[in-house]
Amino acid sequence: MKNFFVAFCIFFTSLFFAQQTDDVDFLSATANIEFEADSTRVFGNVNYRFKMLKDADSVSLDAINMKFDRVALDGSSFENYENNQKRIIFRNTFKKDVIYNISFDYDAKPKKAMYFMKRDNDNQIWTQGQGKYTSNWLPSIDDVNDKIEFDLSLTYPNNYEALANGKLIEKQIGDSLTTWRYDMQKPMSSYLVAAVIGKYNKKTETSKSGIPLEYYYYPEDSLKVEPTYRYTKQMFDFLEEEIGFAYPWQNYKQVPVHDFLYAGMENTSLTIFSDAFVVDSIGFNDKNYVNVNAHELAHQWFGDLVTATSSEHHWLQEGFATYYALLAERDVFGDNYFYYKLLESVIALSQQDLSGNGTSLLDPKSSSLTFYQRGAWVLHVLRYKVGDAIFKKAVKNYLEKHQFTNVETSDFIAEVEKLYGQSLSRFVNYWIKNKAFPYDEAYTILKRQSTFINEYAMVDCEAKSSKCEEYLKYYVSDEAKVKVVSQMPSLVTSDVFKNSLKVRQAISEHVTKIPEALKEDYESLLDDKSYVTIENALYNLWVNFPLERSKYLSKTRKVIGFKDKNVRMLWIVLNLNTPYYDADNKQELFNELVGYTDETYNADVRIKAFNYLDLIKSCNDICQSNLEKAKSHHNWRLVKFAKEQSENLENKVD
Repeated sequence: MKNFFVAFCIFFTSLFFAQQTDDVDFLSATANIEFEADSTRVFGNVNYRFKMLKDADSVSLDAINMKFDRVALDGSSFENYENNQKRIIFRNTFKKDVIYNISFDYDAKPKKAMYFMKRDNDNQIWTQGQGKYTSNWLPSIDDVNDKIEFDLSLTYPNNYEALANGKLIEKQIGDSLTTWRYDMQKPMSSYLVAAVIGKYNKKTETSKSGIPLEYYYYPEDSLKVEPTYRYTKQMFDFLEEEIGFAYPWQNYKQVPVHDFLYAGMENTSLTIFSDAFVVDSIGFNDKNYVNVNAHELAHQWFGDLVTATSSEHHWLQEGFATYYALLAERDVFGDNYFYYKLLESVIALSQQDLSGNGTSLLDPKSSSLTFYQRGAWVLHVLRYKVGDAIFKKAVKNYLEKHQFTNVETSDFIAEVEKLYGQSLSRFVNYWIKNKAFPYDEAYTILKRQSTFINEYAMVDCEAKSSKCEEYLKYYVSDEAKVKVVSQMPSLVTSDVFKNSLKVRQAISEHVTKIPEALKEDYESLLDDKSYVTIENALYNLWVNFPLERSKYLSKTRKVIGFKDKNVRMLWIVLNLNTPYYDADNKQELFNELVGYTDETYNADVRIKAFNYLDLIKSCNDICQSNLEKAKSHHNWRLVKFAKEQSENLENKVD
């Protein structure tokens, strides 16, 4: 009976949404939103304009745990509404083809989708609505198939910046509060509505087509703006030309935030991304924002302009964004980079299939690997099959026909078939619907397209080929040399250190037992423009040459590394375990390491600090208290880690 009830509820909910979108079309929303500083309260006034598609006795908005007041229909006070804490339902005799306006005040303390943070003692607020979550902070429509023009105004204390979708048309500065008014000209799904408040500066470029590109950054990160946003304008201009459909929004803003849930999110005209990708010129060589940047930008067409009707067709968003991001990176980094990334995805997809986790691309429960990488491969193979001209024209036609609406897989395939002149049903069955990914055929296509891939495939030292030593000396690519180093680190000689940053990084990773003859060459890795290389080399040198630990610690004592402080934390732990190195107060260093477990730091920093403290068996009372607090964090990765770590500590005590 319980299962029947659950099934009935699911059926009823899906039926409700279907009826709602069949009966009413929400056209626009004007929202004036305020925030209570130093709390988690959001409140304001919203006006929705909607047109009835059929006669109906009610319309509704999704609204999670909200309070409502001063409800009005077409300007007159309206009391015939119901708030069940999941949605607000307005009951009235609504007539077909009539346009109505409903307005109300609302008040909420969202538990998800809007996050109230502290960063360096300053407030920061950001949203993440993907899925059906925007209704936690803004009364809206969780159904992605109803697209609405949202105009947001945000009011917050002075000296902060407030960002929302669209173009800033007015900024009113009062004695203590500032109001920012944003205008959107085109409709979008509610999950793409976004807001960010924080301390930021801004740099602006203009695309070839005249679109303002706004890059936000923390005031102290002025020297990181160029490496963080490197190639943005080039990729924007490339995608406009490659896609053949002009960027559909008024401007494009990007803003980093503290402790974001994911790498990035493609909110319409306002991409929010993790500040872990804010890097200096050294960090750029290891972990840069370029791919995430290109991916979220591509979503402005694929996902924001045209949106999948349901999760069954989710690949139309993620597969397209992944593929077009790769094309943009190809324009920046070249063909070899492009084909190597495709090869990596073939390997990952084949491993997924071999583990028994492969699924059809149309399975709503598919993994991200399937939606993203297999989706990208479908497009790559389809382009290979029908040719560049037909593929590009079909994509353009697809966007023109379905702009600002919702799509299914058949909508895209139909546009390709019209130009190709043949049925693609066999292609769809084989590459899209089939549970298994055709990795053998994908690999064959790659080898036909790229001599680089053929060379890479040829280099295989697991069989201890006599040629492997020669590969490291001569003509093969950096990727192939990295492969040799990873398979046979014993072949590394002094001459191999003369290779590129990428090969040297592989040496630091795989040559962990350092021969005395290579000691001087290995020490040179500490000077590389790579925080990954420095971290690896510092540890390996410290382990291999205990009598010179002080020298290595002195050389790297001022290196911080990435946002997660990878080099700094390793340095502290090594210092604490070097008895005769007294350049720093060890108690202060230990306190610094414990301090990184505090909730003022982002999840990556805290996880790394917790791990190091566990490694040296020094998770003290402060560490354990912070670990307990981490269990209620908004970041699921940190929550999972904290629970597992707490359990491990308890087991060790027992």
